[in-house]
Amino acid sequence: MPNIKTKEIKVEVPDSQPMFDLLGHRDELLKVIENAFPSRIVVRGNKITITGHEAEAEIISNIFMELLDILKAGERLTKQSVEQTVDLIKTKDDDLTPKEIFSDTILIHRSKAIGPKTPGQKRYIDAIRSNTATFAIGPAGTGKTYLAMAMAVQALSKKMVNRIILTRPAVEAGEKLGYLPGTLFEKVDPYLRPLYDALFDMMEPDRFSQLLDTGSIEVAPLAYMRGRTLNESFIILDEAQNTSPEQMKMFLTRLGFGSKVVVTGDITQIDLPHDKRSGLQVIENILKSINDLEFVRLSSKDVIRHKLVQEIVEAYRRFEENKKG
Repeated sequence: MPNIKTKEIKVEVPDSQPMFDLLGHRDELLKVIENAFPSRIVVRGNKITITGHEAEAEIISNIFMELLDILKAGERLTKQSVEQTVDLIKTKDDDLTPKEIFSDTILIHRSKAIGPKTPGQKRYIDAIRSNTATFAIGPAGTGKTYLAMAMAVQALSKKMVNRIILTRPAVEAGEKLGYLPGTLFEKVDPYLRPLYDALFDMMEPDRFSQLLDTGSIEVAPLAYMRGRTLNESFIILDEAQNTSPEQMKMFLTRLGFGSKVVVTGDITQIDLPHDKRSGLQVIENILKSINDLEFVRLSSKDVIRHKLVQEIVEAYRRFEENKKG
């Protein structure tokens, strides 16, 4: 059998950095790392000793150094961020460092930092910053809508735009909302509720109501965008896989001066009748030669819900691929 080289590496934590922040309550963050590797990790005072296979010991050492960099940047470590850091350092499949990802804070609300949690999400946020129009395509749980909302709230608070406009196609109602009982708000509420839920997570209810009353935030079904020109606005089209090509064209041509557009959707969850094409499916071929817009594809690796959701999304992806094959 080949001789396996073992190595001992010591990581010294600065006295200014509380070990609790690095290791977590009852060492829950340390256990994430211990469970990912067979190497032995011993903590004594402010020193961490790693003993194991040479290459693996180096990886674990790099993980602790990255976590310390994140803490130095003023960010708090969570079980999820440590798991993401372990995956990034272990697989080496991305050029972005954990610090670059986790230190990119868009908003802070009620002591909760809102920002990207994966390399794909970081590239998504950077695309929104760099382009007038951004298209985010990916499965549920990848933060497509949530992060776009955070960028919109940030833009409004910094007076980069005068209003936020959120829209979705009300597919289940066939866009014929006049046939439904109640006021316009009551008719569209079931389709737009996820957008309200995200906003409530980013601002106080009183503030949201005030912005809604003054028109600084507008939430409306896609059918009500027709015939308008939207200047100095941050416009989000959610569930865009349920638009027709004609609706997608109508929406994109609403863009006015000083505005930014984000279109989000999941082409595996199209609710249109089988004889209708999705506007999101064809849009990349139509716009691929145009500058100042970018298409970002998110995957199961970018799912930030429960770990089981990642596995479910990936299982469905494999199932669909096998079915096509």
